[in-house]
Amino acid sequence: MTSKKRTNDLVAFEILKICVNGASKTRIVYQANLNFSTAKPYLYRFIERGLLEVIPMGSRIVYKTTPKGIDLKERLERFQSEIGELMD
Repeated sequence: MTSKKRTNDLVAFEILKICVNGASKTRIVYQANLNFSTAKPYLYRFIERGLLEVIPMGSRIVYKTTPKGIDLKERLERFQSEIGELMD
């Protein structure tokens, strides 16, 4: 059985897409099929680079894709679409 490791750009796309309307860390982990220790560096890096914003909601934190993050998500989506067409 071969393991298909996802590329960083695919993981980044999934996280940015999940967070468009705001998402908790738990939701990100489950929907992107990650674990908490894998998700953490992505979240920190995306926050540092202005791709995600942190929104405190009472006792919980919500991560939301910024306009800069939405732009990157759309570019990654186009890239994946073009790659998919090449591989068909």
